[in-house]
Amino acid sequence: MGQVSLGFGIGAGDHEGGSRCHTQDGREPLVGSSTGTPRNDQVEVDSEGYSKALGNRQVQMIAIGGAIGVGLFLGAGGRLHDTGPALVLSYALCGAAAFFVMRALGELVLYRPTSGSFVTYAREFIGPWAGFTSGWMYWLNWAMTGIAEITAVGIYVHRWLPDVPQWVTALIALVALLTINLVSVKLFGELEFWFSVIKVTAIIVFLFVGVGLVLTSANIGGHTAGVANLTADGGFFPHGVGVTLIALQAVIFAYSAIELVGIAAGETKSPEKVLPKAINGVIYRIGIFYVGSVLLLAMLLPSLLYSSDASPFVTVFSALGIPWVADVMNAIVLTAALSSCNSGLYSTGRVLRSLADKREAPKFAGKMSKQHVPYGGILFTSVIYLAGVGLNYFVPKEAFDIVTAIASLGVVATWATLVFCQMRLRKAALRGELERPSYRMPGAPYTGWLTLGFLALVVVMMGFAGGAERIAFYSIPGIAVVIFIGWKLVKSRRPEAPEITLRQPAPVSGD
Repeated sequence: MGQVSLGFGIGAGDHEGGSRCHTQDGREPLVGSSTGTPRNDQVEVDSEGYSKALGNRQVQMIAIGGAIGVGLFLGAGGRLHDTGPALVLSYALCGAAAFFVMRALGELVLYRPTSGSFVTYAREFIGPWAGFTSGWMYWLNWAMTGIAEITAVGIYVHRWLPDVPQWVTALIALVALLTINLVSVKLFGELEFWFSVIKVTAIIVFLFVGVGLVLTSANIGGHTAGVANLTADGGFFPHGVGVTLIALQAVIFAYSAIELVGIAAGETKSPEKVLPKAINGVIYRIGIFYVGSVLLLAMLLPSLLYSSDASPFVTVFSALGIPWVADVMNAIVLTAALSSCNSGLYSTGRVLRSLADKREAPKFAGKMSKQHVPYGGILFTSVIYLAGVGLNYFVPKEAFDIVTAIASLGVVATWATLVFCQMRLRKAALRGELERPSYRMPGAPYTGWLTLGFLALVVVMMGFAGGAERIAFYSIPGIAVVIFIGWKLVKSRRPEAPEITLRQPAPVSGD
């Protein structure tokens, strides 16, 4: 547990064992550590070479945006139809797991803010192989998600520009997002801020309108809005409890990207103040935006009226006789898809760089620009997204359902890694090897074990599902073999890391 990645430099206080901190390309940063004070004409840069450009406003919205995506705006419709009103329980259960995952992440981040995030923590608290595995599983998640989302962008724009080929608009969107990510992290944060503003505003408007419709028992397309709709189509569990459990996989995917705030920690000003607020707010956002929205949808119309072919929000407003809302929701879903691709390029760029620092990814993926942007990793992922643009011609819709199901395996792996690392951190603290931050995982270690058990249940239930989920489940052995072979190939090329003592945060109070 004493070995850490070369290039992170946190704990040892330097990069590659030297007495000074340097960036990936060997340049000394303007400010040698995250605790330094930059001059007025300089940008604060930490020991990993990243600029501290993200402020409280942007981090808060990145956290919010990570909890609102296409999984809600589009995917909830089909799930309501297939699962029934009990889908609310699926969202609530996954939301509880997401909360504990975020609290585990918060404790790790306050112990050591780093853009390597769970890759760094996995190396330190589990072993080098765990860092390699978690990093590439996370990349697999975003690679698969990006293929689906960049294609979705072309489909959404096609509604307004039917004469323009879908691949053209998808390519334009990819180039624009790639450019933004390569310019600066501040520009990424600003774009993600406005993406999140649009999504949050749309949800808030719907919540107010939905509550009003339910309280007034409004007539929606010949159906009366109200609590009675929760049992209108065969009861609360019209298809059985098993279907509700099978839906957990899709809901986990809907919650993916909430962990992005942990990766942003390495480029956040005053992370010890900003991040706890952002993480604490996740449970409220999940409860209001996700569980609240799905509950309202289930009360507004009988669940069988929803469809996977349309956003559930469009279904409601169209039934109200407001057809133009379809264009508004199409714009919002487009925003969600762009936001997802934007986040994918950002996060994988940082994760791939941390892997490249240990020679566990192509050397090019570790390249850092003068703007303190890991352009190598970003470009590496963009090649996969570009392949997604080309697949518009050749791959049917079912294939994209499969890649999103496979992506959920990456989400589960990432969440499990974070929880297990927090448990290891706690044990190290009990042995007196380090001092835990005051911001801690509540109910540890019991909540950690419960969360890991729940995540295991999600994976097992995929084997009982049909179609894409089952294919993804049976792909697990193949993924494991590829990861194992990859680790064996890179293990001999990994540089030896110096033994260091675990980082000791400032003294804290509490149990």
